[in-house]
Amino acid sequence: MNAKKPSLDRQKKLSNFFVNFVLIVICLIWIVPTLGVFITSFRNSQNIFKSGWWTILPHREYVKTEEIKLADNVDVDGPITVNGVTRTFEEWRAGVLMPDGTQLIWFGNKRTRQIDVQTLEWKWFETDLSLENYTNVLSGKEIRFKDGSGNEIVRQGNNLSTAFLNSIAVAVPATIIPILIAAFAAYGFAWMNFPGRKFLFTLVVALLVVPLQIALVPILQDYTKLGINGTFLGIWLAHAGFGLPLAIYLLFNYINQLPRDILESAFIDGASHFTIFTNLILPLSIPALASFAIFQFLWVWNDYLVGLIFLGDQNRVLTMALAAIVGEKGQDWHLLTAGAFISMILPLTVFFALQRFFVRGLLAGSVKG
Repeated sequence: MNAKKPSLDRQKKLSNFFVNFVLIVICLIWIVPTLGVFITSFRNSQNIFKSGWWTILPHREYVKTEEIKLADNVDVDGPITVNGVTRTFEEWRAGVLMPDGTQLIWFGNKRTRQIDVQTLEWKWFETDLSLENYTNVLSGKEIRFKDGSGNEIVRQGNNLSTAFLNSIAVAVPATIIPILIAAFAAYGFAWMNFPGRKFLFTLVVALLVVPLQIALVPILQDYTKLGINGTFLGIWLAHAGFGLPLAIYLLFNYINQLPRDILESAFIDGASHFTIFTNLILPLSIPALASFAIFQFLWVWNDYLVGLIFLGDQNRVLTMALAAIVGEKGQDWHLLTAGAFISMILPLTVFFALQRFFVRGLLAGSVKG
C-alpha cells in the first residue's frame, strides 16, 4: 500500500501538470492573436505596413540614417552600382548588407531613384501609438494616411459609430424578448398541466435541429407583405423566433429542478401562477436567464446573415460594416484591426459581467436528486 501511494501521487501530479499545460496553451492561442489585434489598432499605417505588432517590444532593427540619390544617367533597369557594390533593382529593393554592417535598401519604386542607408540599432519601445485608427473608422469622414512606401492614401471612412449603435438597437431587444417569452413558456411546461403539453414541448425540442436558413425566404416573403422588412421590428421578431427553442429548453431544465415544496407552499397560501412566476421563479432562475442572455446576445451581435436579409444597407449593423471594410479596404490593416476590436468590446463586457452565472446556467437540469 505504501509503495502504491507515491505512485498515485506522481500520476496525479503528472495529470494536473498536463491539464494545466493544455489550458495554458489554449489560452495563449486565443490571447496572442487578440493582443496582436489590440496593439496593431493603435499603430500608425506606415509602421503596420513595415513591421509586425511584436516590434513594439525591445528589439534591434535597421534605422534610416541617410539617403543616396542616384544620378539621372544611371540605368535603373540594369545592374546598379552603389558604394562599390553592384546589384539589380530587385536586390536593392529587398535590401543589401554592406561590408561595414549597414544595409542599403531602395525606397519606393524605380522613379524615386533613392536608396536609404540603414544601421542596426536597438529600439526599446514604439512611442507613436495613438487613437487615430479608431477616430478614422468611427467618424465616417475622409481619412488620409501613408502606406509602407510613404505614399499618401485617401479613403472614405466607414462610420462604424452608427453601425455600432444599430447593433446595440438590434441585440438588446432581440435578447430580452426571447428571454421573457421563453421564461413564461418554460414555466408553463414545467409547472402547469394543459392538453398537448408533452407534444408541444417535443415540438419545441425538435425545432432545435432545424437550420434557420430554410426559414429565411418564407419569413422574408411574409415581412414584405406586412411591410416590416428592413425595420428593427422585423429583425427583433426574427432573432426572437430563432432563439426561442434553445431558450425554452434551457430554462425548462432549470425551472423543472426548482424545489417543489416552495411552489406548493405558495399555492396553499393562495398565490396565482403569475405571482409565483414573478416573485419566485424569475429570482431563482437568474443563473439560467443570464446564461441564455450570453448565448443570445453573442449570437445576435455576431450575426451577419439575418441582419443582411432583414435590415440590409439602410440600417447596417456592425458585422456588415466590418465586411464592407474587408471588401473595400482589405489592405488597410490599421482600419481593420481598429474595427475588429471595436466589435469585441461590448460582447466581452457582457460575458465578463455575467460569467459568474454562466456555468450554473449551463449545468441547469444536469443533476437530479
